[in-house]
Amino acid sequence: QVQLVESGGGQVQAGGSLRLTCAASGRTFFSTFAMAWFRQAPGKEREFVSVVFWNGGTVHYTDSVKGRFTVSRDNAKNMVFLQMNSLKPEDTAVYYCAADSRIYLSDYVSLNEYKYWGQGTQVTVSS
Repeated sequence: QVQLVESGGGQVQAGGSLRLTCAASGRTFFSTFAMAWFRQAPGKEREFVSVVFWNGGTVHYTDSVKGRFTVSRDNAKNMVFLQMNSLKPEDTAVYYCAADSRIYLSDYVSLNEYKYWGQGTQVTVSS
């Protein structure tokens, strides 16, 4: 079993920055896992934000965060990070960390591809 715990959320003004952290624990070969970030705004469905595959060299972002968000991972520490810059009010949401043991996911934007989920961390951006 794998446990994921997110941290780093908070409230910032538009244009500000936050860094989210997802810490993984349990019996896992974390370094092989696909790790992703999703978010869910009030009244909306959970949506894909970013994914980083096993060696950190392959990453993808949803269009709305490209150039502002950066995903990375530290396999030695079993952690994944999401650096969020130039935050906008529309980035307000609960951010979730997700993981799957497969090295690569062809449909990485789909919630159904991920077996493990964290509890989420709230990000609020005020205008």
